[in-house]
Amino acid sequence: MGSSVTKRVLAASALVLFTVLLAGPAAGAQAGEKAVKPKLPEKFRAWLEDEVEYIISPMERDVFLKLQSDRERDLFIEAFWKQRDPNPGTPENEFKTEHERRLAHADRYLGRDAPRPGRRTDRGRMYIILGEPHDIQRFEGKSSTYDAEVWFYQGLTNVGLPAGFNLVFFRPDGRGEYRLYSPVGDGPMALLSGWFGGPEYATAYNKLREIEPSLAAVSLSLIPGESGMVSSRPTMSSDILLQRIATTPARTVEARYAQKFLQYKDIVDVEYTANYLESDSLIKVFRDPSGFYFVHYAVEPRRLSVNLYNGEYSTTLQVNGRVTGAGGRLVHQFDKTVALKLTAEQMSGAERAPFDFQDLFPLVGGDYELSVLIKNEASKEFTSVERTLRIPQSGAAVELAQPLLGYRALRLEPAARRMKAFRIGPFQVYAQPGRIFTKSDTLAVVFQLNNLSPELAASGEVRVAFLKDGQPFRETRRKPAEYPDLPVALEETALADFPPAHYEVRVSVANGGTEVVAASEEFDLTFAEAVPRPWSSSRILPDAGDPAYAEIIGAQLFNLGRLDEARVFLERAFERKPGSEETAGNLARVHLALGDAAAAVRALTPFVEPARTARYETCVIAAEALLKVGQPARAGELVDRAVAHYGVNASLMNLLGDCYLAQGKTGEALAAFAKSLELSPDQPAIRDKVEAIKKRK
Repeated sequence: MGSSVTKRVLAASALVLFTVLLAGPAAGAQAGEKAVKPKLPEKFRAWLEDEVEYIISPMERDVFLKLQSDRERDLFIEAFWKQRDPNPGTPENEFKTEHERRLAHADRYLGRDAPRPGRRTDRGRMYIILGEPHDIQRFEGKSSTYDAEVWFYQGLTNVGLPAGFNLVFFRPDGRGEYRLYSPVGDGPMALLSGWFGGPEYATAYNKLREIEPSLAAVSLSLIPGESGMVSSRPTMSSDILLQRIATTPARTVEARYAQKFLQYKDIVDVEYTANYLESDSLIKVFRDPSGFYFVHYAVEPRRLSVNLYNGEYSTTLQVNGRVTGAGGRLVHQFDKTVALKLTAEQMSGAERAPFDFQDLFPLVGGDYELSVLIKNEASKEFTSVERTLRIPQSGAAVELAQPLLGYRALRLEPAARRMKAFRIGPFQVYAQPGRIFTKSDTLAVVFQLNNLSPELAASGEVRVAFLKDGQPFRETRRKPAEYPDLPVALEETALADFPPAHYEVRVSVANGGTEVVAASEEFDLTFAEAVPRPWSSSRILPDAGDPAYAEIIGAQLFNLGRLDEARVFLERAFERKPGSEETAGNLARVHLALGDAAAAVRALTPFVEPARTARYETCVIAAEALLKVGQPARAGELVDRAVAHYGVNASLMNLLGDCYLAQGKTGEALAAFAKSLELSPDQPAIRDKVEAIKKRK
């Protein structure tokens, strides 16, 4: 014990121990201070209040105000404009260019009669939101009416506005800047100079029609062809239109990206942060014949960008998944690298179809939160999916999995039934996250009936009901025994005579007229003749009997604190692959947590022989186990090997200090702890331990 590498590290550390200890309380106090929300610098205040005030959504504004640094704000602004770029593949952001033109136009032409910038006036605000009117009528210099302008717009149905509508601006009392007119709030009376008749809409309208018929035509309703009066008052439709115009910019962008920015800004690399992509997802849970529940998922990003090099199109996707339980406890985590390569011919077809990333993983019973993050290295874009999962606990109750809706279900030969996403029983189901179908499709409804008793299988009834816009449309009833592949069931329905609409498929099992269990899924039937179907990346996993699944479940149970159950699964996995160092380490970790250090030593001994280069985790677990069974010298030797091969860190120094203490080598222990505190000062427990050691000396 006491390699030259470790000795050099500790010699330097002993000299700084006193200084590190003195610095501790101040450093701790600083770390414990609550973060104070910084004041918004002028540059960003101007951007928020002067440049994008009319086009930023409430969610985006809220997220922007929560950011803590200028770097984050700069990245958010970049993301803000990227989300609005109509042609991301071109250098120019046409939306941003047009918005800046509108701001400049408003300031130059629409603020001449106002004591403030044109962008701050009613006309400026509407111009910035809607752009150039199709036509402008001006009513100026009249003795009987106040100056007014009527702006006519059309062709904005794509943002949820009427096919054609007017905006009226007028100078109240004939002076000052133009103000936006409301048929209800102002009425025709406000357009007439010298009107003293009170709020008599009909009388004022008739008077205005005599003087200016064209102005009168828009005074009761801003929507052409609409009846303007109800019970002697203008209808609310025009005021509703004005409110809808104000919120138009927020409806033209999926502001969810702002939430993702806030959620992932500390997780994804800086170069990805501003490039969030919307995506759709499909997540289902089915039980395998082995008894394990698998989470099948598909993520379909809005687009897939690739690089072109030497005639080959390619990109690499980095996929990270996290499953957390109560209190945010990490239960399962996975990282995958997916390399995609396409020829020019393949790319030609792929450009016309969406891309789906598909995968699956086993998960022990419980309630969880799933998060999947996908980064595209070619474009530095990222997308993510978050979903709540409920995995059934083992039991005897009848289970009905939520139906999986596919546009095709292919029955596979037994030899071809590999472990793959959306391979359910004998069927490979081709499904798409959006769940949109055409009349030419045959809808495949795949569900799973687990724990079906012989009595229920014989006397029960499976009902597959279609609800159209919430109303019963069609229903099929069968005996469970009519499905030859139970517990998996497939119900195929031709959609040729289904009218385009929103549908719900409700599957239920009844016994004696009483519903026992039910589950449902929704889909849309489109007017379109065809829907582009995705090409996908989906790996094939080992067969269900592979010990890897028992190891994954065992690790999940360990993370949940269910140690006895974890040991059962990990021992089963280790029996099947005794040469796996990773499996041995997972099993040894459980043994240690259960207080059986000797069993941990036995599991890891073959992997820490001097001739082998053990994994970092193996060295640490084995050293901890050896220390607990009274072999601190051997434990220290393993730490030395870990330092020599993997480098020094605070955890290794703490473990080394404990090894020295167990041997009565107080000076060496203090030096190890000093190095640990030098590397990571915020360790109050180690500081307390050092103080206690010094008092005993």
